[in-house]
Amino acid sequence: MKNPNPHHHLLLLLLILLSCSNSVISSGGRHLQSHRDRFIQREAYLSIDPTYRFENRRLKAAYIALQAWKSAIVSDPFNLTKNWSGPDVCSYTGVFCAPYPLNPSVTTVAGIDLNHGDIAGSLPEELGLLRDLALFHVNSNRFCGRVPREIRRWSLLFELDLSNNRFAGPFPDVVLSLPSIRFLDIRYNEFEGGVPKELFNKVFDAIFINNNRFQFTIPDNFGNSPVSVIVIANNNFEGCVPESLLNMTNLNEVLLLNNALKSCIPSDIGVLTNLTVLDLSFNQLVGPLPDSLADLVNLQQLDVAHNLLSGTIPASICKLPHLENFTFSYNYFTGEPPVCLKLPDFDDEENCLPDRPDQRSAGQCQAVLSKPVDCRSFKCKPFRPSPPSPSPPPPALPPCEEPPPPPPPPSLPSPPPPPPPAILPPPPPPPSPPPPPPPPPSPPPPSPLPPSPSTPPPPPPSPPPPSPPPPPSSPPPPSPPPPVISPPPPPSPPPPSPPSPPPPVISPPPPPSPPPPSPPSPPPPPPPVISPPPPPSPPSPPPPSPPPPPSPPPPVISPPPPALPPCEEPPPPPPPPPSPPPCPELPPPPPPPLPCEESSLSPPPPPPEMYVSPTPPAPVYEGPLPPIMGLPYGSPPPPPYYY
Repeated sequence: MKNPNPHHHLLLLLLILLSCSNSVISSGGRHLQSHRDRFIQREAYLSIDPTYRFENRRLKAAYIALQAWKSAIVSDPFNLTKNWSGPDVCSYTGVFCAPYPLNPSVTTVAGIDLNHGDIAGSLPEELGLLRDLALFHVNSNRFCGRVPREIRRWSLLFELDLSNNRFAGPFPDVVLSLPSIRFLDIRYNEFEGGVPKELFNKVFDAIFINNNRFQFTIPDNFGNSPVSVIVIANNNFEGCVPESLLNMTNLNEVLLLNNALKSCIPSDIGVLTNLTVLDLSFNQLVGPLPDSLADLVNLQQLDVAHNLLSGTIPASICKLPHLENFTFSYNYFTGEPPVCLKLPDFDDEENCLPDRPDQRSAGQCQAVLSKPVDCRSFKCKPFRPSPPSPSPPPPALPPCEEPPPPPPPPSLPSPPPPPPPAILPPPPPPPSPPPPPPPPPSPPPPSPLPPSPSTPPPPPPSPPPPSPPPPPSSPPPPSPPPPVISPPPPPSPPPPSPPSPPPPVISPPPPPSPPPPSPPSPPPPPPPVISPPPPPSPPSPPPPSPPPPPSPPPPVISPPPPALPPCEEPPPPPPPPPSPPPCPELPPPPPPPLPCEESSLSPPPPPPEMYVSPTPPAPVYEGPLPPIMGLPYGSPPPPPYYY
């Protein structure tokens, strides 16, 4: 019999392999698709009743999440989830709805509060569908396992309270990805390992990670946190009491008790003047109590018991006005001022205090006190105050700084002539009418005459050199504000000095006269600067010339006061005669001068920015807050023991 062709075997083998690979790929694709659908499209998995009608997609997603959670609960002794059925999720016990922040016409689930429910179970990944949660409170239950990473979708979450449960595993760093969170409470659980340094760089108002199994060295960035309350007690934190703690000026309560801290108490701890509770007990702290503790004027509770502290207790600490409890037992203090015995509540036992009951033996005291304490031996990083946030510089006269330079140059030549001749015309209201007549004669010196009609008379005196010397001092002030002709008017008002300066170019000042001349003056000022020296005598004929004799003396003095103080100083430097755009243009209208004057007074620098705990997101939650045991943010009672 003839052997089959070997090529046939190869072809058959290839066909078999291809069919197998296609089946694997298709099954793998189906598996991935089903996994994707399991989280995004839970209708099939949860078999949603087709008769259910939901007001919007958000409430439908909430129904899916809550039904998945209900199926993950194994014990509910108080039947808190008994009514978790049907499409009306807003009626479920412990579920709170509110308008969606970006669209108030849409209702969404904004909060969940199942505190003290003694519920046993776990948190399913479907909870990530509750994207609009502002708070999630499940303290004092028996939830276990890990915190699902899908909660990273809770972009509006403000408060997360998982305290007093049985969660385990590493620190739930998913909380660091929540952009709006300000209150974190994971105390009384079984979390273990390290705590990410990033926790202290995030903006929180309160951090509670006490009573877990965390073990790590307190990082140097500990003081970066803007919290008002931080509790890391009853873990196994090592290292120094961080000097960066002194940067936390918003701090009201700090509890570092029952860890493994080894160092001295920072000598400058008195900078934390907002502290009301300071608990450093049950550590291995050494050295004396810093005198700066007397600066904590708001302190109510101070506990440094069960350490290795020594020296004499400063009497100023016991005189703090609000101090209610001072516990310093189980240390090695050798001196106690009588004032401390008058405190409402204090505990000084097991120290080395003479004439006090229940003290250590002489041998115990000698064994510790014979060893000198060197705080530098712990090599704690020194305190570096955080640089204050730079306050924006107050706006100095921005509008007037540029204009002043241009006016000065013209002012020098023009001021001398104007003081005597054009003094009277500007002050009286008539000057404004004269403007029209002067323009006609101005043809020879077009630039000078158009700027200010009243000023034509001044030009005649300007040609003579003698006039410049007498008014140099007085004209400078008026000249800066006006480009060229303004100086003449200032001198003119010997008696009514205030009004005269404004008409010509000192319009920048609030005087009313500026408005009329201002519109024309801005453009012509530049040319007048040059023309003043050669101004023709014809303009002098106007009637103003007769009054000049009396006016010259007073104008010299009057111009300085009227001139704008803000703009006067900059003009002194004689820059080229560019047209003064800012000041000349703004003065015409009465309002502009006011801003100019206001700007001269530099506004007080804004107050330093202080951290204020942000307000919760739009959804308003009226449910119960975390349990409060005595003091604000009090720790919940220790978890019950289940056998």
